[in-house]
Amino acid sequence: MKFTLSWLRDHLDTDADLAAIVDRLTAIGLEVESVENPADRLAPFIVAEVLSAAPHPQADKLQVLSVDDGSGAPVQVVCGAPNARAGLKGVFGAPGAYVPGSDITLKVAAIRGVESRGMMCSVRELELGDDHDGIIELPADAPVGANYAAWAGLDDPVIDVSVTPNRQDAMGVHGIARDLAAAGLGTLKPVAVPDIAGTFPCPIEIRTDDPEGCPAFYGRVVRGVGNGASPAWLQRRLKAVGQRPISALVDMTNYIMLSYGRPLHVYDLAKLDGALVARRARDGEEVLALNGKSYRLDPSITVIADDAAVHDIGGIMGGEHSGVSETTTDIVIECAYFTPERIALTGQKLGLASDARSRFERGVDPAFLDAGLALATQMAIDLAGGEPSQIVRAGEPPLRPRSIAYDPARCEKLAGVAVSEDRQQQILQRLGFTVTRDSPWQVAVPSWRRDVDGAADIVEEVIRIEGLDRIPSTPLPRAAGVARPTATPMQKIERKVRRAAAARGLDEAVTWSFIAEDEAALFGGAPWSLANPISEDLKAMRPSLLPGLLGAARRNLARGAPSVRLFEIGRRYCADGERLTLGLVLAGARPRDWRGGGGAFDAFDAKAEAQALLAAAGAPDSLQILGEAPAGVYHPGRSGRFALGPKAVLAEFGALHPRLARAFDLDNAVAAEIFLDAIPARRASGHMRSAYAPPALQGVTRDFAFLVPADTRAGDLLRAVRGADKAAIVDARLFDVFTGQNVPEGQKSLAVEIALQPAEKSFTDEELKAISDRIVAAAAKLGATLRA
Repeated sequence: MKFTLSWLRDHLDTDADLAAIVDRLTAIGLEVESVENPADRLAPFIVAEVLSAAPHPQADKLQVLSVDDGSGAPVQVVCGAPNARAGLKGVFGAPGAYVPGSDITLKVAAIRGVESRGMMCSVRELELGDDHDGIIELPADAPVGANYAAWAGLDDPVIDVSVTPNRQDAMGVHGIARDLAAAGLGTLKPVAVPDIAGTFPCPIEIRTDDPEGCPAFYGRVVRGVGNGASPAWLQRRLKAVGQRPISALVDMTNYIMLSYGRPLHVYDLAKLDGALVARRARDGEEVLALNGKSYRLDPSITVIADDAAVHDIGGIMGGEHSGVSETTTDIVIECAYFTPERIALTGQKLGLASDARSRFERGVDPAFLDAGLALATQMAIDLAGGEPSQIVRAGEPPLRPRSIAYDPARCEKLAGVAVSEDRQQQILQRLGFTVTRDSPWQVAVPSWRRDVDGAADIVEEVIRIEGLDRIPSTPLPRAAGVARPTATPMQKIERKVRRAAAARGLDEAVTWSFIAEDEAALFGGAPWSLANPISEDLKAMRPSLLPGLLGAARRNLARGAPSVRLFEIGRRYCADGERLTLGLVLAGARPRDWRGGGGAFDAFDAKAEAQALLAAAGAPDSLQILGEAPAGVYHPGRSGRFALGPKAVLAEFGALHPRLARAFDLDNAVAAEIFLDAIPARRASGHMRSAYAPPALQGVTRDFAFLVPADTRAGDLLRAVRGADKAAIVDARLFDVFTGQNVPEGQKSLAVEIALQPAEKSFTDEELKAISDRIVAAAAKLGATLRA
């Protein structure tokens, strides 16, 4: 919400300076995001008069001007503006001045052989508008040598405050002034609502056929208007807050909206056919909105229409063909109340944002319809003339009196700040509440505070005005003795794998839990979706962590990162609930170092990371590697799963499916997901683990090369040989896979290194032979034979 300091002073009688106002706004919950003064960047520019204008000797479209800038000596300026002439008063920038619209700093320069010592500026060059057809022309009485910004009234700071969604009353300057007055920074000026009686019956029927979406629809006609440009003061204020002046009647509605938080709309009566009605849209209807885009409507949307067509998306944006223009002579001023929930859903469905929507979906003051219409009527007559009709009031606004029982002692109980009863009453009354000091108090909520619903909200109002900085910092009570650990087993696992992933050179990412529905469809669809999403691109709850990581990898590679190694720990959302998961993505080229590197990542890189992180998470050693990971996500034949059985899958890894790689514009990317919640919990021992003691006897290794059927998984063979003698065998590792010469067709050679560790005495040759025989026998159960 933007407003100027002078605009605020129109509603607040105060002697406070800008710094005090800005500090107090933030203190009472209206956080100031920025303060800009247009006069600061226009400080070097002054009012000057063109004394003479002569043709440039070397260019037909240039003139050589002699300019009086008030310094006493004329300044020579080369100018190409068609309106430059002797006697014109304009805005002059001397060498050294920075021109914001052109992003240049002026200096003495020779233009086609003629020296130029400055510039006569256009509106666009000073960022005061879009006009660039010529230099600025000022009135004849403009004082030469005066600072242009100060003379033009541009020395008016613009304050931008961040308004939270619950504060609908702060979406107008008057509401902000009310808060400042309650905080002791002045006195709120009352709204001067004119009493304008209509001189003739309204010539158009106005009604609402959708009381749920538009409970109240007020309007009147003003005939005989002349819609020209709005006055300079109004244009200046609208430009200061980022609004583009259009015409007197349109600018009037914007001014009242920004001043009082009350959106309005003006129709050209001559362009309407029959009654003006608020109703539900019909299937297939379309409207061309003021932003130049067409929107297809459905019955969930409230529209304003006549007998022929839809003219307005109710509460959000008007239509192109019924708007006022310079030829308009008769107008209809509309002042309606739209249901906030309906406006929010319509805006999301159409992807359409507007100043009106931001106010209606918060909830405008339902008691301000007559006042808003009266203010608009008076301003329209002041700016464009005309004669008003009688008012038509269709429907009833939802004016439900609300009173809250309140005990003033709750202020200290809830907020920890003791505020006297008289002070609490003063604050509430200044904010517009009516206080009856019974036992308990009865606090009547004003119509513009839709967000106040209970006693805790009353406490919040008192405390934010009294000062949030007065709330004491009180530590939570702590039990005597040594504090017990509070981390859950799952939190401990999460910490372990996070540290392990970082230690392995992976960078942690934090991505959105919400993704687009089309992205979720690539991973089997999202069982959960949001009814009220931030945007359509953040509507589905992620069924996997990979969409966010793949998007982050794509952005990093697009910005020149040669290698991307990302991981994230978070929740994925399945049909049966949330699941704690670790996702990782490797993309680009392997990092190079003194050991080598380079080349594309492959499925084995993803497997290695997944296996290491599973070990860090405490997964059992008896993991099986099953076949391909889910189709559609991982590449067939280049993926796998770590599991404890067919149904107990702990992780998936592999190269991306080509379809998925194309969707995310990634080449040679591999990924993995570890399902941390599926890892079986280890039984607590109840005591600390014993200190590490190295074996007293030297270990022994033996190598075995087995011929196995080609479809045999190496993991199955390793698991079989480990179980041949669990007391003696401490590890089994695959170190070679071979097919070709001397290996029969349909078979492959798997070479395994077995680590043996004696316990009480060294192995004898007989014991080693017996262990070897058991290993060969265990392998034989899988169809393996020793390779000759």
